[in-house]
Amino acid sequence: MRIAYFIWEYPPLVVGGLGTYASQMVPRLSKFGNEIFVFTLNDGKLKTNEKLGEIEIHRPNVMDSTNILDNVVSEKLLKWGKHLKFFNDIFSYNYLSAAKFINEVSKNKKFDLVVINDWLSSIAGLIIKQNTNLPVVFHVHSTERQRIGDGSPTIKGFEMEMAEKADSVITVSYSMKEHLIGLGYPQEKIKVVWNGCDTDKYKEERVNWKLVEMLKKKYKIKEEEKIVFFIGRLTWVKGVENLVSGFPLVLKEFPNTKLIILGKGEEYQDIVKLAKRFNIEDKIIIRSEFVSEEERIAHYALSNVCVFPSFAEPFGIVSLEAMALKKPVVVGASGISGFKEQVIPSGEEQTGIHVDGKRPEDIAWGIKEVLKDDKGAKRMGELGRKRVEEIFNLNKVASDTLFLYRKVAGK
Repeated sequence: MRIAYFIWEYPPLVVGGLGTYASQMVPRLSKFGNEIFVFTLNDGKLKTNEKLGEIEIHRPNVMDSTNILDNVVSEKLLKWGKHLKFFNDIFSYNYLSAAKFINEVSKNKKFDLVVINDWLSSIAGLIIKQNTNLPVVFHVHSTERQRIGDGSPTIKGFEMEMAEKADSVITVSYSMKEHLIGLGYPQEKIKVVWNGCDTDKYKEERVNWKLVEMLKKKYKIKEEEKIVFFIGRLTWVKGVENLVSGFPLVLKEFPNTKLIILGKGEEYQDIVKLAKRFNIEDKIIIRSEFVSEEERIAHYALSNVCVFPSFAEPFGIVSLEAMALKKPVVVGASGISGFKEQVIPSGEEQTGIHVDGKRPEDIAWGIKEVLKDDKGAKRMGELGRKRVEEIFNLNKVASDTLFLYRKVAGK
C-alpha cells in the first residue's frame, strides 16, 4: 500500500512515547513492502523534504500566526494564554501538511490510506477527510482526559471529531478501548493493537556492561545493595510521588536498597522535597535528564526490580523494555492500565506484581514481594523476556497493524 502517515514527532525530533513508537513502527511498515510518506514537525533546522531509504519525509516549516489567532479563535482557545504559541505550531504543521498532501503529493501518486496519530495530527486528518475520499485510520495513543483529568475542551473536541470522522480507530490496550467507549467514542470502530518492544536492542547481550559498572560507581552502589528503578515522566499520573512515599516501608524490611529515578517533569522539585521530608536522601538517586538509549538499557541492567506505579497508563512501553532485559516488574494496575495486560501477576507464567499506584503502601508491598525471593524474581524476569519475544515483538505489532490497515483500505 501507499500510506500517508501523519505524526507530530518523528526522528530526529523525538520527545516522548509517540516519537519512539513512530521510529520503531514506520521502518517496519516500510520493510513489509509499503510505501510510506511521513508528514511531521519541523523545528526550522531540518529539510522540508527528504528520503531516508524507502521512506519519504515531509516537514513543512511552521509559521507564527499567534497575533492573528488572537482575533479569530474562540474564547476557550484564548484561555491557553502563553501556550497559544504551542497551538499555533500544531495548527501550522497540520494545515501546511494537509495542504501539501492534498494539493501536491496526492496529485502525483494514488494513495490507499491516511494514518493520523493522536490529536496532534487530527486537524490534518479532518481536513483530508473533508477534501478527499481517502480512508482514514485514527491511532489513539492517549486522550486528554487520561493525561491530565478534564483538560482542554479544544483538544477533547478534536479527539472526538477525528474518531467520529475516521473509518477506523486503533488504540493501544483493551483498557483504553473501555475508556474510549466510556467517553462516547464509536464502539464499532475501535480496534486494539498492543505496542511492542525492540527485542533485538533490549536484551542482555546488547548491554554495555562497562557503562553499568561506571553507573554503579557514579551512584555509589555497594555490592550488597538491591536497586529499585523507575524511568518515566515525573508527573502525577506516573505515581512517582507515591513510590517515594512508600519507599521508607521498603527500607524498614530491606535497608540495603536504593531507589533510582530517571526522568524529567514538573514534579521533580516535589520529589526532591519528599525525599528530604522522609530523611531518605541517601537512599534515593534522582536524575532529571534525558539519557541515551544505551544508558537507558544500562540502568535496566543494574536494577533488581523495575517499578512503574502509574494510575493512568494507556500502554506503557517501559515495562516491556524491563521485561525484555529479564527484570521483574511492579506495575500500576488500577484505573486505565495497559500495564495489567502486559504483566502476568500470578501463577506459573508470572512476570511481575500488580499494585494500586495511588497507594504508597501497596507499591511498597509489591517491591518487597519481589525483593524477598531472589529465585522467584529471576524466574519472573526470564518469563517476562519470553512473553515479550512471543507477544510484544515489533514485527508482530507491525503485522497486526497492517492487517487492520488493509481491511480499512479494502486490500
